[in-house]
Order: sequence, then C-alpha cells, then structure tokens
Amino acid sequence: MKNKIWLSSPHMGGKERAYVTEAFDTNWVAPLGPNVNAFEGAISSYLKQDVHVAALSSGTAGLHLGLILLGVTSGDEVLCQSMTFSASANPIVYQGATPVFIDSEPDTWNMCPVFLEQAIKDRIKLGKKPKAIIAVHLYGMPYNVEAITALSKKYDIAVLEDSAEAFGSSYKGQKCGTFGDISILSFNGNKIITTSGGGALVTKDVSLRDKAIFLATQARDQAPHYQHSSIGYNYRMSNICAGIGRGQMQVLDAHVALRREMHDFYVQLFDKIPGVTVFNENNPELFSNHWLSCIVIDPSIAGFSSSSLRLELEKSNIESRPLWKPMHLQPVFESSPYYGATVSKDLFANGLCLPSGSNLTSDDKTRIKTAIENFCINSSG
Repeated sequence: MKNKIWLSSPHMGGKERAYVTEAFDTNWVAPLGPNVNAFEGAISSYLKQDVHVAALSSGTAGLHLGLILLGVTSGDEVLCQSMTFSASANPIVYQGATPVFIDSEPDTWNMCPVFLEQAIKDRIKLGKKPKAIIAVHLYGMPYNVEAITALSKKYDIAVLEDSAEAFGSSYKGQKCGTFGDISILSFNGNKIITTSGGGALVTKDVSLRDKAIFLATQARDQAPHYQHSSIGYNYRMSNICAGIGRGQMQVLDAHVALRREMHDFYVQLFDKIPGVTVFNENNPELFSNHWLSCIVIDPSIAGFSSSSLRLELEKSNIESRPLWKPMHLQPVFESSPYYGATVSKDLFANGLCLPSGSNLTSDDKTRIKTAIENFCINSSG
C-alpha cells in the first residue's frame, strides 16, 4: 500500500535541530532557558500590537490559565463557541463553571453574534451574567471580531480568544491572537507550526502575563524555601520544545503560504463538481491561514455524502476527517445551555476536512486529485 497521506503532519524547517542541540550542549534541559525567552520574543514580534507572551505546555493550559486570570470560578458561566475542539470548553469545567454554548454563523462558521447577544441577555435575566466569552477562529478563519468585541464591551464581559488554529491568520491586517483580553495559541503537532506539543498565552497586560507564568510554575512565592500561597500548575514550556519553536518561527509565513496553496488546490479541484463548497473567506478583510481546508457537501446535488467520500479516501490511504462535532451535541455537555439554530449541526453532518499539510508533495496532490475525481465520476455516473 502507498504511504499514508496525513491530514496535517508536522513540517520541520531545518533550523530546529540547531536550537535543540544548543539546549543540550548548554544543559538547558528544563522548563526555562534561553530558547523559551527567545521563542516568546519571536511570537511577540510576529504578532505586534505590543503583546506579552507566556510559552506553555499546551493551548489547553493557556485557556485554563486564561479563565483563572479572568476570575472564573465555581458556579460561574462562560459563553463558548459550540463548533470547536473540546479543549475550548473543557477548561471551563476545570474551574467548576458551566459552559453556555453558542451556535455558528454560516459565513465564518464561528460564534454567531446574534445568538451570542441573545444568550447574554437571557443569562442576565436569569441572574447569571456570564464571566467570559471564549471565541474561536475555527480552522484558521477569523471570527466576527468587530461584532463580538462590541458585545464584549457593551455587556462588560471579557473575551478569551482561542487562536489555537489561527496562528498566521489576520483580520483587517491585525494578527489573530491579539484581539482578546487574553488570547491563546497552540503548537500541537498538527498545527501551522509545532513545538511537538505546546502553546502560549498572549495578552497586552504584562501583569497578566507575569501572573500566568507564576501560576504555570507551581505558583511558588518569592522565598528561599518552597512556599505557596496559591494553587499552581506545571504548565510551562520546556527549553527543548521552545528550541523547536524558534526554528519553526522562521518558516511560519512559508507554512501559511503553502497551506493557502493547498486551499486553492481544492478550490480548483471542486470548481466543476456540483454540490461541493470549499470553506473560504467571505470578504477581503479576512485572511485565513487555512490550517485545514474544509468542504461542505450537499448530497442531494453532489450524489454522495461527506462520509462516503471520507471512506473512499481511506481506501486510498488518504486521511480526512469530519468537521468538529459541536459541543452541545457531545454526551459530556448534553445538559449545558445552548443558544442557536442548526448551523453547526448541519455543518458537522455534511462537512469534511481534507489533507492540508504544508509538506504535501506534488505526488500527494496527484493522488488526492485522482482519488476524488474518480469517486465523483463514479458517484455521478
């Protein structure tokens, strides 16, 4: 069987090994060191907007710390995009709070401002004003920044921006990861750049960054002995992982360009296949890194479903994946409040993520194209 074509695999740039070797040679094999400082600095410089960065063990750790910094505690409610990976919602429960899920808007697939405001008004009426809004840039597509920021200010509810999938994306020229009161990034193995595992918390408030680092290093007080006045966590990024990140930062824009090329490849591929829509920016103010290229299939027009295409690609050893199953449909969150219609549910039922890696070869593209075209021809015939 031919080698597997993965959905989104790590893609090294060549400089990572030098920084990792330097860490070994200088014995900086710890959750601190020159690579951590330099990686944080590189992220800050890339994002601009005078942000401050804390490199962490994962994007989930960033979300958890972000909720703590925003004062979310037991009994609180947090508004969260429903169509997202579970890591966006799980930290709400870590804090003993309740997630209130919001449906997507059709254009960006992200949190719908109309349903968001409906939820805010309703929760306030019930005497449960939400403590925070977790807004996600899904698959690298910027959410409706202006509308959600306006609602945040109108009702005085902080935004925790989940930019795990959107490093390199932008809205009106401003990088995603700089719009929230607190923002997070992810460097998991399948992301635009990777540190093998890792993430970052981003904020314009240096005191919040410093407190995040304090909490991420077991909340050790200033004392010659180990003294703790707060509950802390082991969430700091290691100097080894940060070395990988330093090398990856040098190829970030190149990786974004290659992902966008893959997206254009699918636009062209499906252009003459009826009933298939490629997920795309709906206006020039949005710039998506197209972390994953996604399609939505109308079976009544296309003559096939997203699941049948996925299974056909699997036969050719090509990985694809359904869109995120909305959180309000997940067994673990079935009792949580939900505001919306069926946008996210319908997207999950008919959507598919296709191989999108920045390291896909011309041969890989030929295999993908051949498998899809043959399937579509056979399905329509």
